[in-house]
Amino acid sequence: MNKRELIDAISERTGDKKSATEAVNAVLETIQKTVASGDKVAITGFGVFEKTERAPRTARNPATGATINVPRTFVPKFRPGADFKALVNGDKE
Repeated sequence: MNKRELIDAISERTGDKKSATEAVNAVLETIQKTVASGDKVAITGFGVFEKTERAPRTARNPATGATINVPRTFVPKFRPGADFKALVNGDKE
């Protein structure tokens, strides 16, 4: 499912595509800005979005074998909640 399909599914439940589009965009933008600022977003039963650090490391270019220094980076991370895991595993409907 992509963003457009998600908006369509929500608009079927609400009956208004414009408000569904605004709601999806608002939720996604808020999660992105909050995680980028270093805070985490915890949605009970769904999961936690957070910013994590990858330490600097030394890697190798597979084509040449040359050593490359990879700097420290920050990446978004998602940890699913217990209810979400149960639903995916078929333990819950």
